[in-house]
Amino acid sequence: MTDCTAGEVEFSKLARRKLQVNFGGGAVSSDGGLLLLREVDRRLRLTERMAAVLHDPRDPDLITHPLVDLLRQRVYGIVHGYEDLNDHEQLREDVLLQSVLDRQEALGSAPTLCRVENRANHAEMWALHREMVDTFIASFEQAPEELVLDFDATDDPIHGKQEGRFFHGYYDCYCYLPLYVFCGEQLLVSYLRPSKIDGAKHAWAILALLVKRLRQAWPAVRLIVRADSGFCRHRMLSWCERHGVGYCVGLAQNARLNALTQWHQKRLAMQFATTQTKQRAFTEFHYGAHTWHLERRVIARLEHSEQGENPRYIVTNLQSEGAALYDRLYCARGEMENRIKEAQLGLFADRTSCHYFIANQFRLLLSSVAYILVERLRALGLAGTEFARLQAGTLRAKLLKIGAVIIRNTRRVRVLLSSAFPYQDIFRHAARALRSP
Repeated sequence: MTDCTAGEVEFSKLARRKLQVNFGGGAVSSDGGLLLLREVDRRLRLTERMAAVLHDPRDPDLITHPLVDLLRQRVYGIVHGYEDLNDHEQLREDVLLQSVLDRQEALGSAPTLCRVENRANHAEMWALHREMVDTFIASFEQAPEELVLDFDATDDPIHGKQEGRFFHGYYDCYCYLPLYVFCGEQLLVSYLRPSKIDGAKHAWAILALLVKRLRQAWPAVRLIVRADSGFCRHRMLSWCERHGVGYCVGLAQNARLNALTQWHQKRLAMQFATTQTKQRAFTEFHYGAHTWHLERRVIARLEHSEQGENPRYIVTNLQSEGAALYDRLYCARGEMENRIKEAQLGLFADRTSCHYFIANQFRLLLSSVAYILVERLRALGLAGTEFARLQAGTLRAKLLKIGAVIIRNTRRVRVLLSSAFPYQDIFRHAARALRSP
């Protein structure tokens, strides 16, 4: 009588041999990179501090899964590519994930994780943001001389009937409009907003909170705000001027600005007609919009090519030379857009499919914490290696998704990684760097 194995799948024969597959391999994981992620988190104590500021209404005597374990389970899962709660119905049995959480039994189920998300409240979300900013501050061994804070908003498309759902004409879809603040590659703020608002709404208040906290840590630090024209609001610029904060912000072109640079644009057009090569020039002047109570320094970058004229304007209170401010400071804000894209595409920051708005804010923060762990893994564990600049998705595929066999007994846990893994030296380098004080 033929033996049958439940759930077995047959593939095409290998020569004369059968090729049979099943999921009975036992204590095997596809996520060997959890070991590195655990070391990063232990060094930062980020999920531990997150759990400390979240309210847990459960009876302590009846808790099976501590809140910190549930947070780690969810965040580590996001880093390793598991965006859905449903993934955890099987993932909770992963022996390596259990081991890095110091557990020996099944982890939290999808319904348990869902209840954590839906318990979120506004006060806790601000508390989590404070922990993110404190993590940023702790990343410096000594006080920095200057910090550039990048502000930007982006669309977060939604496809159901979520609370706070509105149609946005510019993005041509139903979406949220989260506000992000980065400093270099480090994420400080990921603030979810409905999309029926001005893109700069609440940016001034968040800036005030950030400046207060950063100056509390470093009284002498020089702060600069960098943003596109969507954040060029008189109230925000005036606040920066009153509080000694530098700004370099885009200024949308209009008829008055174009009239002030008309002579330069005509000159570039004539030069292009003669040379047939793109012409570029800078000029600056003082300009006051009707809603401003004073004139401010405006730098104009003017170009003329076969597509015609292409003026760009920025407003600033910084004293550096105009071309350098535009090319070296303002244009560098484009890197922030890559970081937002990494958070949304690589770490599922746009997975805001909960019904309640505040639960979606919590999901956004979970992805933000995942981003911080990945960024710190690059900065602390991979500095000086070819992986130091990899985006989250590529880093996951090359370094974190490693086949591993786990052997556990009462004395030790042994993790046997794939012998054919091609980046063993980089993995060892990261492990040593993260374990060092």
